[in-house]
This record gives sequence, structure tokens and C-alpha cells, in this order.
Amino acid sequence: MEGRKIIDGELFGKMLLGGAGNLQKNAQKVNDLNVFPIPDGDTGENMYLTMQGGVNELLHEENKTLGEKAHAMAQGMLLGARGNSGVILSQLFYGLGEGLKGLTEVDVKGLGEALKIGVKYAYSAVAHPVEGTILTVAREAIENISAQNYEEMTIETFFNGYLEEMKKSLERTPELLAVLKEAGVIDSGGAGLVYIIEGLCKALAGETVENVFASSGNAQKEVDLSKFDENSVMEFGYCTELLLRLQKSKTDVDAFSVEELIAYLETIGDSVVAFKTGTIVKMHVHTLKPYLVLEYCQRFGEYLTVKIENMTLQHNETHDEVKEEVAVAEEFKMPKRARRPYAIVTVATGEGLRSTFKEMGADYVIYGGQTNNPSAEDFVKAFDEVNADYVFVLPNNGNVIMAAKQAGDMYTDSQIRIIESKNVGQGYSALAMVDYELDGPDAIQAQMEESMAGTITGMVARSVRSTEMNGVKVEKDGYMGFTDHTMLLCESTKTGAVCALATKLGVAEKEFLIVVYGNGVNEEEKEELRSFMAQNYPCVEVYEIEGGQDVYDFLLIIE
Repeated sequence: MEGRKIIDGELFGKMLLGGAGNLQKNAQKVNDLNVFPIPDGDTGENMYLTMQGGVNELLHEENKTLGEKAHAMAQGMLLGARGNSGVILSQLFYGLGEGLKGLTEVDVKGLGEALKIGVKYAYSAVAHPVEGTILTVAREAIENISAQNYEEMTIETFFNGYLEEMKKSLERTPELLAVLKEAGVIDSGGAGLVYIIEGLCKALAGETVENVFASSGNAQKEVDLSKFDENSVMEFGYCTELLLRLQKSKTDVDAFSVEELIAYLETIGDSVVAFKTGTIVKMHVHTLKPYLVLEYCQRFGEYLTVKIENMTLQHNETHDEVKEEVAVAEEFKMPKRARRPYAIVTVATGEGLRSTFKEMGADYVIYGGQTNNPSAEDFVKAFDEVNADYVFVLPNNGNVIMAAKQAGDMYTDSQIRIIESKNVGQGYSALAMVDYELDGPDAIQAQMEESMAGTITGMVARSVRSTEMNGVKVEKDGYMGFTDHTMLLCESTKTGAVCALATKLGVAEKEFLIVVYGNGVNEEEKEELRSFMAQNYPCVEVYEIEGGQDVYDFLLIIE
């Protein structure tokens, strides 16, 4: 059907599925647009997982009105947001949902105004908006299509024009952002947004939408049942998750207390998380008696979905499989305790590094970091687990900070303090200086930030492509030495790179060097670094951590 003048809830839902499906299909292309030549190009994956969080909620929204579907999509995306582009994307859709609130259908004018609200929310979510990014692409597209007397357009001509303006803006991003021009790429977040709108247009044109969950990881994984046999002892309990539709015949839906639900669940389990969106309650708990959860919750409504998994099987999965689970690596989390004044939530990948953070006093270590950014919901669950008046958060990655902040804005049971650590070294230094005896949370935070500010973190990683950055010629498969995203050197071997990097960072003037070994460093390479330090910098004390992290072969922390 062509020449539509309005969009209703049913069509809007199909368009959103089309957008998510097209982004999923092209996620790797978006990933490949990473500016820095290390394997950190996860923008496409972050944006898709953010969209997927929204679609999960959308598919559970039985109501057909446009406004209700927009709200469900936005709420799911806010919780599922990962990485900077994912957070910005979630805010675009949140603003869109605000513009469509209460509507059963919308015309081109109303849609255009709602998209402008989305841009406003996205810009407001970024402390220092940078042009030449997804923000620019979203803003210029709606501004330029609005200038074309778009109120007279059909829905089809509006979206086709909107997409074309978006593509033009995307092509201009390297002229606005020097790092894009230097790397010879367009903005990855903007490209992801273009693929979403392209998918909306395809669905609008009646193209069949691929099932976006068929290969997204939502399908049930094959379980090795031999890991819990007739002689096994139930040790970890059951990971129990459900979506409950509150029923007016059973409870006062508006007055339903999530806090009372949480209080009950804490008497029969731990790792409790519960949220209410409209008439749907989303809930997660670890318990030895899942039947009690089902019995209690059915007093208030009926189930939309129920998932109960034996956590002993989860616990024994391989490292790659475990990191995908909500209840990942229980050994890295302190048991939930009584309410206390302060707690620390941090982020790390690599079993050794995560163990180190726990030993240093972190109450909850979220699995994540480079190439595996945690979602806002991961942070919310961590905040609930630590159960403190003030929660200090160390994201330890520049692409994780916005998701942590978004989670902090959503969480109301604690005062959330985001300490903007951009790398593991800063997080390590901040943890090392935590002193709860200081006079209040402001003083504690100030000391952590002061310690972090004096820390230099060097990183060694293999290059995934040839380029030239900061005057350094980088060869594909060479080993780069850098601090954050400032390129310092490139060598043919990883040990050559780490030795040169130590010198470049001025280790000669220091007394103490912390070396965090990555997953791919062997004993011979470790010994080569030790010999280099002993021969060239005998007065520097070297402390070694078997971090086990991916991507970075070496992390050098100089305080």
C-alpha cells in the first residue's frame, strides 16, 4: 500500500522489527568502521543489542496502540543500552517515544516533531556533544527533511527522504571529525543509524522481515546434561527469570509494589532484580526453590514467559559461553549483604584481573570491557546486588561510561557516583586508594579521582589494519603501544612493543610498575620483559598480574 498518511501501532511495530533486522544483518560492517586499529569495533554489536532489548519488550507488549509500542521499545532500549552509540540510540528512541506518548496513530508532521524530540534527548545525554557522530547524522537528517515542506509528504516519501538526508550527513562526518578523516572512515554510530532507518523503509515497503532473533543468541543453547548427573549435588540453585502480566482481577495494578515483591524474593534467594513497566513485571532471582517464586508471583497475574536454568550447568560452561549469561562468574561477586553505607561496582574482563579487583575491595565486578561492553541493565543489577546507600562505579573503559551513567539515572534505591575511569589502570589506582573512613562520599570520591588522575596506563595490542596515526606508521598485524587512543609506537613483536612502550612512558623516573599480562602472552615473552626491566631499569620494582584479558597483550600501569 502506497500513499499512507498515518502510521498506527501495528505498522510501527513491523517497522521497528525491520530496523532491528537490517542492523543485525549489517552489524559487522558497522563494527569494521572502528577508527582505532585494534579489535574494538563493536559499535554495530552494541547498537544491535540495544535494539534487541527494545524489541524484546515490544514483542511482549500486547496492546496495539502506537504510543504503547513506542514506550515499550524505548524502555527496553534504555535497559539494554551498551556502549556510547547504544546509549545515544536509546535516547533517540526514548525521545521519539515521548513524542508519540498517548497516540494511537501519527501523521508525518507528528512523526517529524517526535523525531526532533529524540534528537534533543540524545544531545542532552552527552556531556560534551561532538559533531561528526551519530548525533550529527540524526540531527541533520530531521532538520533537512523538515525544510522540504515535509508536512505534505506521505509516510513513504517522508521516510525515503529522511533516509537520503541521513546518508548525505553520514558521508560528511569525516569533514567534521578529524579522527575519522585521518582513519579514512565514516562514523560507525551514524552508519548503524542509517541501517536502522533503511530497515524501517524496507518494512514500510512491505519487504519480509527476517526473524531477528533466529541467530541473535536468544535461541536455547544446547546444554551438556552430563555436568549434572544422578550423583550431583545442587550447589548454585536455579537462575529464575520471568515476565509477569499483572491482572486487575488479582491485584490493584497501579498500586502493585515491586519493593514488596523484592523483599519476598530476598527471603528465598539472592541476585534479585525486579522492574515494573506498565502492567508487566520483569524479574530475576537465584534460588534453590523456583516453585516458590512461581507460586507467589501468580497471586498477582499470569506469566508471559518463564525461564528456569540449573546454575550448576551454567557454572560449568566454558569461559566464552559463561560470559553471555546474566549470572556470570558468581565467584567474582560478594554475596548480597545487609544494607551498608558504601560499595564499589567495577568492570573488567579476564579472570585474573577480575579476581584482583575483588581482592582490592570491589563488591561487584561486572564482566565486560573492550569488545564486550556491559548494558545499562547489567549495571542496574549490580547496584541492586551490592545494596548500599552510596555506590561508586568504575567503568574502566571510555565506551562504558555512558551506559553506567544511564543506569545511575534510572536507579533510585542508592546514590550512584560514577568515577569516570577510562581504562583498567585508572580503575586499579582508584580502587587502591579507597578509604571509607574519610568524611563522607564527596571526600571518598575526590580521593579516588585524585589517585586516578595521576595514573598513566599503557596498552599493547595487535593492529587489525595498516594506517598512520599521531605520526606513527602502523602495519597490519604489528604490535602497537598507546595510551588510551593516543598512538605512540608500533613494533613487529609484542615484547618489542611493550619494552619500547615502558621506555616511552618514562618508567625510568618511577619506582613502581604494574604489568598486567593478557591471555596470549607466554612465559618466554614474560621473561623477556623481566630481563629488559632488570637490565635497563634495575631500580624499578615490577609487580605482575596474570590478568587473562583479551585484546590487550600487556597493560602497563604507572602510578
